[in-house]
Amino acid sequence: MARASRNRERAARRGLMLVLSSPSGAGKTTLSRLLLKADRNVELSVSVTTRPRRRGEIDGRDYHFIDRPRFEAMAEAGELLEWAEVFGHRYGTPRRPVERALRAGRDVLFDIDWQGTQQLREKVRTDLVSVFILPPTVKELERRLKRRAQDSRDIIGSRMAKAAGEMSHWPEYDYVIVNRDVDAAFAEVRAILAAERLRRERQTSLSAFVRALQAKL
Repeated sequence: MARASRNRERAARRGLMLVLSSPSGAGKTTLSRLLLKADRNVELSVSVTTRPRRRGEIDGRDYHFIDRPRFEAMAEAGELLEWAEVFGHRYGTPRRPVERALRAGRDVLFDIDWQGTQQLREKVRTDLVSVFILPPTVKELERRLKRRAQDSRDIIGSRMAKAAGEMSHWPEYDYVIVNRDVDAAFAEVRAILAAERLRRERQTSLSAFVRALQAKL
């Protein structure tokens, strides 16, 4: 009974698409993981990608790992909300799981770059909330990339070289957070999400609720 009640409450609000973008190493993945752990009404949009799986990654949880012909077929059929090529590999967002979640009143979290965000904005602007994460300094950005120990020295150099171009897109986002401290940055992400959930246009049952209140006056 309690579960049915929660489902009705969830369906009374249309979900939103929360995008976190940043240069590699600025903290978007860490913030995404914290949010998914803290908020059960947020689910991660699992992208498809043509890049090889890294150590510790699980197919279907971190990404759906597919080959390039399959990726191109999905893009051609309109099955991707957005897609981009990054460091020679393609990444894209499957359309159906996202649309299903929004209708159910669940929020969908995206860990994507500015190219993907731009495509989402063109297609689903009213559902989109975009947040850009900046590092406090260039030196700290490089330190975080090295600390991850996931990439070679050449890849880290490529990511640092690309960072300036990525950061130039910050004015295109709804919100900007400077990630000096992960706890403070996470609190800011949660504040943004809380406010966006209360937007009038997302509360789909609000008109009926107000009419019911008025009828009792």
